[in-house]
Amino acid sequence: MLLTGAGRGLGLAYARYLTALGATVVLQDTGADQSGYGEDAAVAETAAERLRDEGARVHAVAGALDSHEHCHHLIEKVLERHGRLDGLIHNAGWVAHQEIEGIEPASFDAMMTIAAKAPLWLAQAAWPAMKAAGGGRIVLTTSCRAIYPQYVQKGLASYAAAKMAALGIVNVLAREGAPHNIVVNAVSPVAKTRMWGVKDEPEELRPDEVAPGVAFLVSEACIEGGWVLRAANGQFHATRATEAEEVDYPRDLRGVCATSIDDIAANWSRIALPAVEPRSA
Repeated sequence: MLLTGAGRGLGLAYARYLTALGATVVLQDTGADQSGYGEDAAVAETAAERLRDEGARVHAVAGALDSHEHCHHLIEKVLERHGRLDGLIHNAGWVAHQEIEGIEPASFDAMMTIAAKAPLWLAQAAWPAMKAAGGGRIVLTTSCRAIYPQYVQKGLASYAAAKMAALGIVNVLAREGAPHNIVVNAVSPVAKTRMWGVKDEPEELRPDEVAPGVAFLVSEACIEGGWVLRAANGQFHATRATEAEEVDYPRDLRGVCATSIDDIAANWSRIALPAVEPRSA
């Protein structure tokens, strides 16, 4: 099992839970600071030492995920050491606040690299080995701060763009992986970590309360891809965009017919219908 961003916070919680279940986990962490920059190899190794003291089977790998080459090299190192890769969890990431007038190309590119490009290149590198082994599990990370308009925040346009890109990747790879028993899903976690400015163990929204959901997604018990597992405060809810019945896309959307801007304006209340999901606790 390869787990990125595993040195602290959610990643460390995932690693602890998975190793307690008997998994062998490779911990990757660049050791970046809270802004997402810099490297510190000691972060991954310190986390691995803590888990080994608890009886876990882990080893650490450092290095960046900032290019196609680096991502492929990481997968190659894992395969050389273990011979196979049953699961890939891409947890690495950070939150950067820049409102629209201040977004800089470099910061936008950095956000896209860690949240969208890195998981794509990691999955690409792992794909042949998983196919040869008869399957595997891949988990990417998205965010409700991108998916749901009521939860977005000012200054997170780059973050939201990258997290929605990750969701698109999940949708496509879930389809591509299905014939090979490669199950691809996303997790949308909420936990109070250093990204919240929290250093001590929180009283609510704890990272360890998210871990069981991620462990399920990367287990053989998870047999269906293309879902977003929302996980927070010990609760889980899976969602995905679903088309209405009897739609013949793109010829018949079962929508409102209109031939002019005036038609659309007059029928907007029928065209823009809120989709409220029925749910029982």
